[in-house]
Amino acid sequence: MSRFEDRPNAALLVIDVQRGVVGEAYERDKVVGNIRQLVDKARADGVDVVWVQHSGGELTQGSEGWEYVPELVRREPEPLVHKTYPDSFEDTELETVLAERGIGRLFVSGAQTDECIRSTLHGALVRGYDATLVADAHTTEDLTEYGAPPPDKVIAHTNLYWQYHRAPGRTAGTVSTADIDFTAKPDD
Repeated sequence: MSRFEDRPNAALLVIDVQRGVVGEAYERDKVVGNIRQLVDKARADGVDVVWVQHSGGELTQGSEGWEYVPELVRREPEPLVHKTYPDSFEDTELETVLAERGIGRLFVSGAQTDECIRSTLHGALVRGYDATLVADAHTTEDLTEYGAPPPDKVIAHTNLYWQYHRAPGRTAGTVSTADIDFTAKPDD
């Protein structure tokens, strides 16, 4: 369980599903569809949806590329966290947002697998959160020209190692969109 004994709640993090981030992403439509299902289920279950939006480089605040994809619409009471580093916790209000809502368990979705998703997962775990990766709700672009593995391999590897990742007093792991249960309590 989370190190935060006073934070029994879960949240869905939707990280950087922005036009300029996922426009050329691997299985973009499938992943965005899965994230939309997760958002709908979280809302139906009364679970917080926390949106994270990156800016920097070509993602200038207010630009078309900076905007979330049109398939995903944030509702006004749902928090929006702006970030400029890969780890969604780094120099942002994310920890404050989570603390205010009593959140100690995170379900992570979004982009990019090999940068912001991995960084946020590790950032969450080292800060004391339980962190579950939704295995079919994250993606990345093809960076093979820079020496990276193909996107399907990046995603598969991240799912593999996060499935077995653990830390003292915290849980990690993966779950599919179809099998997610926001109300289930994690194992110790």
